[in-house]
Amino acid sequence: MSAVSNPATVAECLRVGAGFSQGDRNWIVEQFATLDARLAAFHADATELEVSVKDREARGQKVTLECWIAGRQKIVTTSSEEDLRAALHDARDDLRRRLNDAKTKQEPRHNKHIREMGQPGPDQVADADLDLTRADAETV
Repeated sequence: MSAVSNPATVAECLRVGAGFSQGDRNWIVEQFATLDARLAAFHADATELEVSVKDREARGQKVTLECWIAGRQKIVTTSSEEDLRAALHDARDDLRRRLNDAKTKQEPRHNKHIREMGQPGPDQVADADLDLTRADAETV
């Protein structure tokens, strides 16, 4: 993996949404600090996090953590834990799992040649298709 010149951190990328105030932001950043290691693979200017809570401190509260990373699908995690700290940790841990899952889906797993050489470009795929067409024509 190549090093990112300006790695994303929770402190740099987090916005607080509905149900939280700017005064809560530092406390939330502390709760999400373990995400920094996972986010470091992405550029800070291409990464956004937003946390919000509906019906804070009430029965049935719902914490939502959204993550936008350029070039990837938006990831949304939620928690309905009654304790706010537990709900934040639940959403954070789910986001970390989903980021890890997304990363492993993009990496070639069983083909050592692709892992070392990279995936073929569109022109290389076209050349391979042309070679197959020639082989078919020769056997007919």
